[in-house]
Amino acid sequence: MSKRATLPSPSRPRRADGEASVAEPTDRRLSRLLGLLLEHPMVVLSGAKIARQMRVSRSSVWRWVEQLRTLGVRIKGHGRTGYQLESMPDILLPQILQRRLQGISLGQHIHHFFKTESTNAVALRLAAAGAPHGTLVVAEEQTAGRGRLGRAWHSEKTNGIYCTVILRPPLSPVQAHLLTLVAGLAAREAVVEVTGLEVDLRWPNDLLAQGKKFCGILTEMQAEAQRIRYLVVGVGVNVNHSKFPPALEAIATSLRLVGGKTYSRLEILERLLAAFERDYNRLLAEGAAPLLARFSRFSSYARNKHVRVLGAREEFSGVTAGLDPTGCLLVRRDADGKTVPVLAGDIREA
Repeated sequence: MSKRATLPSPSRPRRADGEASVAEPTDRRLSRLLGLLLEHPMVVLSGAKIARQMRVSRSSVWRWVEQLRTLGVRIKGHGRTGYQLESMPDILLPQILQRRLQGISLGQHIHHFFKTESTNAVALRLAAAGAPHGTLVVAEEQTAGRGRLGRAWHSEKTNGIYCTVILRPPLSPVQAHLLTLVAGLAAREAVVEVTGLEVDLRWPNDLLAQGKKFCGILTEMQAEAQRIRYLVVGVGVNVNHSKFPPALEAIATSLRLVGGKTYSRLEILERLLAAFERDYNRLLAEGAAPLLARFSRFSSYARNKHVRVLGAREEFSGVTAGLDPTGCLLVRRDADGKTVPVLAGDIREA
């Protein structure tokens, strides 16, 4: 009998105006409009010409241009004089992203949303309907982004990376949490390569800069006793956020706030997917040991960190003592000196 298991830690209609609704993927006509502008970067395209090529009204073209502008796409001109891109947009549209993913199998099937409730929720539905391994769900904005333990994820429009990859790995359910560690290492590598910032990994699924969280990972799966039917790995990265709600200011940050400048979401996502695919294949070929060694090397929380463990059934403090062969965090408890494995729960510096 199959069951749906949510890993608690690494643990484990088109509207009349032509805009994409919350529940629908990117309007193909809107994508085509951006494609026309990308194909003629040095040319001013008249609204009438675009309308003829797309077989729509000039007013529809104007509405779609305005929608792209609200997403940060810089377009010069207007319907009377014509339109021209000012610069390459940092929008995660499939036709832009796939050009950067040549040779990478992850992301060859992309479902893009301007706004959706949660990329993980969409990915779970797509996976249940048979979406292939490597399918990518990406959103410019989430209305109900979520993290582990039912927490909400602040998803500011076009300033972050909100994506989920569908996997069908030949692993047992007890190994599924290793893919959270794979995603964390991939996100760390991508951010360091693009920004040069110092990044820490907090077991099992957080990335920190200057002690604050800027990236989280949520892994969920549908599995049978000995077989994973499908698994989704969601990654949220605060890239160009300039501020956070008061409740998050003390614990959350963004790459922009730390680095003092804006960064390319496209470049970070491209490198993240490339690193994820490489490390995923390495995990399947070589086992968990190389993965766990790398995680321990890049995480200050893996060893000799005094932490507070907040589990579902107990809370205790202790000192971390590395990862065991299955990827669980080992913690030597203050109370009795016993070293115990932690599979699920929050880890906080004590």
